[in-house]
Amino acid sequence: MGDHRDDRDAINGANTVYLAELHARWQADPTSVDPTFAALFDALATEKAPADAPETGSETLRNAFRLRGHSAARLDPLGIRPLPELRELNPPGADRDLLARLRKIYCGSIGAEFMHLQDPDQRQWWIDKLENSTPESPLSPTRILLALTRAEGFENFCQKRFTGMRRFGLEGGESVIVALRTLIDEAARDGVKSVSLGMPHRGRLNVMANILRKPFAAIFSEFAGASFKPDDVQGSGDVKYHLGTATTLEHAGRTMRISLLPNPSHLEAVDPVVLGRVRADQDSSRDTQRNHHLGILVHGDAAFAGQGVVYETLGLSRLTGYRTGGTVHVIINNQIGFTTIPEDAHSGVCGTDIAKAIQAPVLHVNADDPEAVARCAGLAHQWRAEFHSDIVLDVVCYRRHGHNETDEPSFTQPAMVRAIQARPTTRRLYADQLIRSGALSSDDVSSMWDSFQADLEQEYTAAAEYKPDATDWLDGPQDPTRLQDEPDRIQPMTGVPLERLRAVGEAIGTIPANISVHPRLARQIIVRGNAVEAGGPLDWATAEALAFGTLSMDGHPVRLSGQDSRRGTFSQRHAVLVDQDTGAEETPLTHIAPHQAPLKIWNSPLSEYAVLGFEYGYSLGDTNALVLWEAQFGDFSNGAQIILDQFVASGETKWLRTSSLTLLLPHGHEGGGPEHSSARPERILQLCAENNMRVCNITTPANYFHALRRQTGRRCHKPLVVFTPKSLLRHRDAVSTLEEMGPRTRFQTVLPDPQFPEGAKRIILCSGKIFYDLLAERSRQNRADVAIIRLEQLYPFPHHPLVEQLARHPDADQVIWCQEEPQNNGAWNFVDRRIERALRECNHRVSRPEYVGRDSAASPATGLSSVHTAQQEKLVQSALG
Repeated sequence: MGDHRDDRDAINGANTVYLAELHARWQADPTSVDPTFAALFDALATEKAPADAPETGSETLRNAFRLRGHSAARLDPLGIRPLPELRELNPPGADRDLLARLRKIYCGSIGAEFMHLQDPDQRQWWIDKLENSTPESPLSPTRILLALTRAEGFENFCQKRFTGMRRFGLEGGESVIVALRTLIDEAARDGVKSVSLGMPHRGRLNVMANILRKPFAAIFSEFAGASFKPDDVQGSGDVKYHLGTATTLEHAGRTMRISLLPNPSHLEAVDPVVLGRVRADQDSSRDTQRNHHLGILVHGDAAFAGQGVVYETLGLSRLTGYRTGGTVHVIINNQIGFTTIPEDAHSGVCGTDIAKAIQAPVLHVNADDPEAVARCAGLAHQWRAEFHSDIVLDVVCYRRHGHNETDEPSFTQPAMVRAIQARPTTRRLYADQLIRSGALSSDDVSSMWDSFQADLEQEYTAAAEYKPDATDWLDGPQDPTRLQDEPDRIQPMTGVPLERLRAVGEAIGTIPANISVHPRLARQIIVRGNAVEAGGPLDWATAEALAFGTLSMDGHPVRLSGQDSRRGTFSQRHAVLVDQDTGAEETPLTHIAPHQAPLKIWNSPLSEYAVLGFEYGYSLGDTNALVLWEAQFGDFSNGAQIILDQFVASGETKWLRTSSLTLLLPHGHEGGGPEHSSARPERILQLCAENNMRVCNITTPANYFHALRRQTGRRCHKPLVVFTPKSLLRHRDAVSTLEEMGPRTRFQTVLPDPQFPEGAKRIILCSGKIFYDLLAERSRQNRADVAIIRLEQLYPFPHHPLVEQLARHPDADQVIWCQEEPQNNGAWNFVDRRIERALRECNHRVSRPEYVGRDSAASPATGLSSVHTAQQEKLVQSALG
């Protein structure tokens, strides 16, 4: 009865699709729906329709096939999954000719899901394309066969020449090459200028060779153990089926750049990275209609259903700050994930059901019908071009080998393996079809195969002498020498003329005339502007605004995104002002100068994984921009740890992809509890090596200003992690002057004690907020023998500046590292030996630092404010002795 009550609630104009489904259920079995609906449908069926109206039964049958036809489509090339008997698709008394036609359209090699779309025009678009047009393949039979020949031929050659070596081949899914070839051709024909492609390892080498034209000799040399990069370029590298590549194609007088982005074994992690890269290309080329830069994502079936980042990425598709005009998703549906069958891999009817959450149509297609695959790919491109929204192309195929070429699949899927072994390849089946139709002769087919194999033999021979070229792996006009940098070099001058700073101050300190601002906020705005005009004191948010504004004036685009970033989690930023009457928004920083670069600040969805991946991808696409991601609390960045590990920290050394992405992670033990205290500096510092990024825990607004400007000031791009403050945002002592951001100023990796620059008996080294707690306690005790030195940058470790500061206190008999984090957290385990080395170099009388801070703990902070306060007081007093 519960279901029936739900049925009765469905009568409203927005649920026509659901009503149609109920009607189909009623037609198959009148007792399956609520009696109220049964009576309604019975009455409608007995009413005499107008002479010029279609028969009620005919339209009901059409809707039944539109809704459920995909469930009965012949999608499995192996034929081992029985098709369901759906009564609504074979009602008694139905018109046999219409029934046959609808079965051919909806239950053949293509299964279309589109009736979930809420827009009636979009549903009608699919009805017209499927029912009212002649099915055509965008590729000729010869081109389809050639694509299949190259796809199968490459795998066949590798299997013979590199027996037992893993390559995660495409055997059984060669029609994916047909799909991608169609998408690329259609995009080029429509004037698309770049395609960014992301995919897992399955079929990756095949796509590199046959879609992106990576030299076969290059791939074969990598099989033999050679490096993918020139010998004079540093880096650890990666396995060949994770690498990226790029190429430029010519089509009808136009050029199109295709980039395959590198990807780790975290299968779907690259999804948001690709979208961010596409958005950067669109923004930098002012492609506001989002027609000229396209993203294509290739997925595995199990990963598409199982990896949460897929949903997070889909969720970005229609958001103003992240949309790219639609992404084409191609699923290599092997009908198995490693050894896991679909019934154990997802809870939906289809593994693609998650795409319905964003109103994306889904086309399922039998991979052994390559003409149908090409047709679906053509429809996917048309849909994306027409509606600028996502679409899923589910290529149902199989996997001729195991998960990799050394795996034995018959241990767990014996029936599937037998079916695969008994089935000819897709190329063989299609070639026989063309021979039977007279389109090609048997000799034509054999000649095509033999010619390609001969080409591969030549490339195999050439592989022994192959030397990689930068264009084989670089994804843009990057100079490999930019990958190198001296970690301890003098910081570049990043100060700005005072008149430019005041111009930004005027913009952020003036209430726009066209909006009504909240009275309390209006006072803050005026105070901020007056502070800049007076030369200080300037707080953290003001310094940040000055950095953003001056960079924009210098021609560097600025993009900041994160949860609540427009206002700021702690109500500190207010970069975007909201009209109290109309809700209209205004960003004062965009009105500083007539020709400043774009400056965009976006509130992100409640996602860390996908949004950080998106911003990383954006930073790859626009190397001139300052791109920032801000966590709501630094603690939440661990939701994006995969992006930190696999891309931010290691993308340069693995794949030679440089990024200047900046991460802002609010951090500080202030009694906020276990989940609002720690951005986990220890985890990020553990990732630091080979000068791969910059990690800072900054205490002054001016130093923050310089750290941000430094991100675009160097030719050598490195990610930056800033542990940003919470309470210090409004701390009366955490302020700077305008002159500290003016000409001839720069970022300082180490800050000396402002009151006792030399001759102290005790040295306290620290980083971040704890400095102000120590400063207050020293003042309370009226101590003149303690120097507090701040490490503003933790990595690259500022060895020489620290040596210089330690040498100023040669008679100190105690050197302490003080932190508020537990001993097994924070920076202690990272700085301990490095401080020891600095002490040794300056021949200091103290050989090792002592630790002062919280005891080791499983949780980063207590949840009890009284305990927090007692701990904080104890560690500060212990540090001062």
